[in-house]
Amino acid sequence: MKIGALRESDPNENRVALVPETVERLVKAGHELFIEHGAGTAAGFPDSDYLEAGAKNASATEIAGSVEILVHVQPPSSEEVASLKKGCIVVSMLNARTNPSGVTGLASAGVTALAMELVPRIARAQRMDVLSSQASIAGYKAALIAANSLGKYLPMMMTAAGTIPPAKVLVLGAGVAGLQAIATTRRLGAVVEAFDVRAAAGEQVESLGAKFIQPPAAEDAEGAGGYARAQTEDEQAVQREFLKEHISQADAVITTAAIPGRPAPLLMTEDMVAVMKPGSVIIDLAAESGGNVAGTVAGEIIVKNGVSINGPINVPSSMPFHASQLYSRNVMALFDLIIDRKDGTIKLDFEDEVIDIMCVAHEGEVRHGLGE
Repeated sequence: MKIGALRESDPNENRVALVPETVERLVKAGHELFIEHGAGTAAGFPDSDYLEAGAKNASATEIAGSVEILVHVQPPSSEEVASLKKGCIVVSMLNARTNPSGVTGLASAGVTALAMELVPRIARAQRMDVLSSQASIAGYKAALIAANSLGKYLPMMMTAAGTIPPAKVLVLGAGVAGLQAIATTRRLGAVVEAFDVRAAAGEQVESLGAKFIQPPAAEDAEGAGGYARAQTEDEQAVQREFLKEHISQADAVITTAAIPGRPAPLLMTEDMVAVMKPGSVIIDLAAESGGNVAGTVAGEIIVKNGVSINGPINVPSSMPFHASQLYSRNVMALFDLIIDRKDGTIKLDFEDEVIDIMCVAHEGEVRHGLGE
C-alpha cells in the first residue's frame, strides 16, 4: 500500500504527520512510504532520516495523486484536495464540527476522510487520542510560558538577601492540558491551586501536589466522554464569585477549559481579571476557540491594568519534535485498526464505533450531517 505525508501548508504549523520512527515500522510491514521534500524539517526530522527509514521523497502533487492513504496534521488545502486520487483515505485533524465546508470538499473529491480529533474517549482508542497527546504538550508549554512571562521566581528561594516566597499559580480546568500544567508548575516550585467543574478531577489534582478548589455544595458537571457539560447561568455565577478570591491571590492563571467542536466556556470575566495584581499573567489555552478569558485575543498578548493576557495559538506546534512524534504514534495506532496485518489491505468496519465516529466522508457522501 502507498502511504504519504505532505509538508503542512499552514505557515503556523511546524509539525509533520509521520516521523521516521513510524515510517520505518510501516516500511517493514511492506508498505511504500512517500514524504514530501522538507516535510519534517521544521520538526527536526530531515529528509535524510526518512530516506534512511525507507521512505521515498516526492513532490506534493505526485504524492497526493498516487497514494492510497494521505496523512496530514492540519486539514488539507483545497489545492491538495483537488489533486487527490479518488478513493484514497485522508487521515487528519479536520476540525470537522467547525469546518463543514472542508468535509463537503473531501466528500466531493470522492475520498474517505477520517478525522483524528473525533477519536472517541474509550479505553481501546486511547492510543489514537490525538486531542490528549497534543493537549499534554500544550499544558506543559503553558506552564513554561507562564514562568517565562512572570517577573518573579516560581520556587521559594532562600538567599543571603532574604527569603523569596514561591509564586502562586491557579489552573482552571483539570483535563489533560490542565493536569500537565499543574505537574509542570509544581516541578518548577510554585504553589498551585486548580479548579474543575468535574468532582472526579479533584483526586488527580491532589495526586500532583496541588490544592483542588470548588465552591461549597457544587454540583458535579461531568458530561459524556469525560468532558465537562455545559453549565447553567446560576452555576456559572456561583463559580465565578467563588473563583474571584483565588484569582486575586494568583501570580499566574492558566486556563485550559475546552469542549471539542464548541466555543470555549468563559471562565474569567473582565471584573475577575481586574482583581489580579499588576505584573500577573494569564495564559489562555482556549484562545483559538474563543477563549476562557474576557479580553483574550488569539495569537496576541493584551495588557489590562498591568495584567498580561496571553492567547497563544497552536501551542503543540511550538514543540514540533515531540508533538509530531506523538501524533505519528496516534496515526500508527489507527493504522493498526484499519490495515489488515495479513494482506496489508484497508478494512473499514463501520460496525466499529471508532471508525464509524471518525469517518466523516465516504464514497462521495458526508456522514453524520457534518457538511453544509
